[in-house]
Amino acid sequence: MKDSSRKQGGAASPCAACKLLRRRCAEDCLFAPYFPAEEPHKFASVHKVFGASNVNKMLQELPEHQRGDAVSSMVYEANARVRDPVYGCVGAISSLQQQIDALQAELALAQAEVVHLRMRQLSSNADNPSPSTRGRRSHHHQPKSLFNMDMSTEHDNNMDDPFWP
Repeated sequence: MKDSSRKQGGAASPCAACKLLRRRCAEDCLFAPYFPAEEPHKFASVHKVFGASNVNKMLQELPEHQRGDAVSSMVYEANARVRDPVYGCVGAISSLQQQIDALQAELALAQAEVVHLRMRQLSSNADNPSPSTRGRRSHHHQPKSLFNMDMSTEHDNNMDDPFWP
């Protein structure tokens, strides 16, 4: 996988790695496809954290189809390590996990509030029937209990009697 942008006016433009390392960029440079000259910061951070020799070894040990993903991972890890020298990627992952935990707790509270409001609405609808249903009280139009814990009393046939004396 050769970078076609390496030729500018007949002269070879060195990749970001070779430019930073101040060496001639060979035609078969291992770094060239992954560290183009237009993105010098990528190799600079990777070199600062891992070192050019280690990056070279890692890339040589990988099959060619996995090298792009490996470089992306190294760039991410290097940038995280530059931002947070102590924790690096682990700090970023931990921070994201804390955000997930906080958002899950917030979601649970919101869901509980929705249930509470629905229960309140159901109980207010049961206490205050609409004018169109006031005169028609029959077993066919009674709302079903949400918890399936209907109580039966001796006065089931007379629904207008108060339950509590």
